[in-house]
Amino acid sequence: MSKPKVLIAFYSRNSSTELLAKAVAEGAIAEGAEVRLRRAREFVSHDVMRQSPGWSERATEMNTKYEAPTEADAEWADAIVFGTPTRFGSICAELKAYIDTLGGLWFQGKLNGKVGSVFGSTSSKHGGNESTLLSIYAPMAHLGLIIVPLGYADPAMFKAGTPYGATHVSQRDSVMPDADHLAVASFQGRRVASVAQALVRASARTLETVA
Repeated sequence: MSKPKVLIAFYSRNSSTELLAKAVAEGAIAEGAEVRLRRAREFVSHDVMRQSPGWSERATEMNTKYEAPTEADAEWADAIVFGTPTRFGSICAELKAYIDTLGGLWFQGKLNGKVGSVFGSTSSKHGGNESTLLSIYAPMAHLGLIIVPLGYADPAMFKAGTPYGATHVSQRDSVMPDADHLAVASFQGRRVASVAQALVRASARTLETVA
């Protein structure tokens, strides 16, 4: 049986969401998945980026480490996990711009039945983590993804995160995700990979029966 294929498409400016993405990837790999870790790109001008000290430098550094997510990545994947910082209680524009490129796959029905899940971070307490994750559930439903939340299916969920997906509060980028938050992200990767594997196996059995 082939490995489940997991795409983790995220945007991160100051590493909080990046660290969660890496933990999700580690969890998925531990469950036997093949993972593609991709960072969405900025589309604002460098003049805008210079208004936030360090933004341009960190973007260059992360863009060197991670390829940009593509339509081909989404078609390849059995599961797509989106990661985003909170922007006014909703998804960041950079990740949303990537999701908006998937219209062709949506039109062809090529995303129907794939697993979908989300994680995110915010700078301030009560800054919109849960509303941000829930805001991504809507486009995932339109794309035809099977939404996989976390519930409280692992002991890690009683220490950190949300039932909708892994989260972190950076307190204005002064605190990076700790072991408890990374454990939730790792569990999310394992859960997504195991559900994707189950769906791949079920699909293979159906094809064998038809054949």
